[in-house]
Amino acid sequence: QVQLVESGGDLVQPGGSLRLSCAASGFTLDSYSIGWFRQAPGKEREGLSCVSSSSGQINYADSVKGRFTLSKDSAKNTMYLQMNSLKVEDTAVYYCAATPKTGYYCSPYSADYDSWGQGTQVTVSS
Repeated sequence: QVQLVESGGDLVQPGGSLRLSCAASGFTLDSYSIGWFRQAPGKEREGLSCVSSSSGQINYADSVKGRFTLSKDSAKNTMYLQMNSLKVEDTAVYYCAATPKTGYYCSPYSADYDSWGQGTQVTVSS
């Protein structure tokens, strides 16, 4: 059974940093494409970053490019999202998602992912 569990969300001041974790079980991260998404109250779910299992290509949304970094610890079967220079507008529930479908480029669209974690709350406020 594919399962994803996010952790690491917290309350942080603007300009601060957080590292979110996405622990996978029931499958090997290396064989799935993984995406990070967020959803703020009243807004649509937004794709932030993803990695293709076939090419290793990593993509970032313009809103987080240069501030967020995706990484993976294969030994722990865990994906990370390092978030720096956080802004108030980064406040949202953050989700990781997985799909066995793959291509050279990973998909930034939530509809293309089959399995989701429960989410972790990130609040950026002074």
